[in-house]
Amino acid sequence: MIEYLYGGMLVISVILIYFAIRHYNVTKNLLTDGIKTKAKVIDLIKITSDDGYTYKPVFEYKDKANNVVTFKSDVSSSPAPYDIGDTVNMVYAKNSDEKKIISFWGLYRWTIILLSIASPLLIIGGGYILYSRG
Repeated sequence: MIEYLYGGMLVISVILIYFAIRHYNVTKNLLTDGIKTKAKVIDLIKITSDDGYTYKPVFEYKDKANNVVTFKSDVSSSPAPYDIGDTVNMVYAKNSDEKKIISFWGLYRWTIILLSIASPLLIIGGGYILYSRG
């Protein structure tokens, strides 16, 4: 019975690693083929939670067709990561709605999170399987 638990950990870790690699490849392709520009912080949305307040920046940029595009960050934090009027580097895809702020966390957030969860599961599940077979 315990083999199923460790086997499940191993399978879940492999699935998480697969999705981490997919997120990494999307980011890599976006950086290679996307259009880089500067976005301006036009607003900070105040989000109330049990722990207090967090702030989610709203960005505005002009695309290649000179259209003004506005988007909200996926991440909120306290204190606010930017001030209104700040400019940040960003990249957006030519043919889709994919856009990311050019920063380590902005580009690789999901890759890091998924690998952080997958690593201990891989070590525990894989280690048990290897130990029990040997």
